[in-house]
Amino acid sequence: MIPLAITLHKKPAHNAIVLAADIGGTKINLALCEYKNNIPQILFSAKYNSKDYISVEVVIKQFLAANNSFKPIAICIGAAGPVQDNKVEFTNLSWEVDGDEIAKQTSIKNVVIINDLEATAYGIACLDNHDFCSLQNGDKNTKGNIAIIAPGTGLGEAGMYFDGQSYHPFATEGGHTGFSPRTEFDIELLQYLQRQNKVVSWEHVVSGPGTFSIYQFLRDIKNMDEPKWLSDALLTGDKTATISKAAIENKAEICVQAMQLFVKYLAQETTNLVLKFKATGGVYLGGGIPPKILPLLQQNIFIETFRQCDRMDELINSTPINVVLNDQAALLGAAYFALFGFNA
Repeated sequence: MIPLAITLHKKPAHNAIVLAADIGGTKINLALCEYKNNIPQILFSAKYNSKDYISVEVVIKQFLAANNSFKPIAICIGAAGPVQDNKVEFTNLSWEVDGDEIAKQTSIKNVVIINDLEATAYGIACLDNHDFCSLQNGDKNTKGNIAIIAPGTGLGEAGMYFDGQSYHPFATEGGHTGFSPRTEFDIELLQYLQRQNKVVSWEHVVSGPGTFSIYQFLRDIKNMDEPKWLSDALLTGDKTATISKAAIENKAEICVQAMQLFVKYLAQETTNLVLKFKATGGVYLGGGIPPKILPLLQQNIFIETFRQCDRMDELINSTPINVVLNDQAALLGAAYFALFGFNA
């Protein structure tokens, strides 16, 4: 377990209950968590589709009404967007959320909003060894900063600063920095994406929608064959899941190629993040996509691309890489912050 440096104003009672939320562009995960054995334990949880609701307040009040025998002492929301003054305007969702307004509507005094990748960073402290899959062992004895990269509906990035004794999570909006092509093929893809976007960011290629953009480029510009069963499936089902599943099962060459490119670009941006943070303490791949495409990440293309880093081979090769398998990491991290992050 990673020792996180969190301001501990007051140790919560052993049976303290908090409400944790993990909100992204696609889903809302809510949970009532109890403080037990120094970490939060989930008592009840529920998942909602973000686009089915007009506001987060409606979802939270509905969840609390369904579990009205529990009285949370605090609420922490991990939100997919830049948080300022306890408010957030979501990047991939047309919501603006105000922690003070939620406090008024729920009559719960302590409500705090943190970035969802910051919540994931706190959540890592709540996980066990079986919640991770190693892609590169690296040098586990080396201390240092930690990087987190999480492709899902968008691309989240965060870090943990190491002060010599413990870790301090911090949020970034690094997923929105500019995509940097390396090859002529990459430049063609960039030019294709520039027709649709004023600035092409890493999120435009390393995310769920990015996966489909790569697929469309291969189909429409590179003229790769799209079988009828695949076009039908893309019309009715989840596009990212359809493409990745077909790639893993080797059912369509266009999907295999699309996912190889996705994995390559994910590896490149992971290298960028490690170098910028000097993340000798390791890098964690979180979010909704990596656990679902683990067989693809375990192929040579990810590690071989990750290690292409000019003159920093020693640093990159010694960096441990782990995939976060537990999809409740951000939810547990929000609960962790609700219990320890401020005086409840």
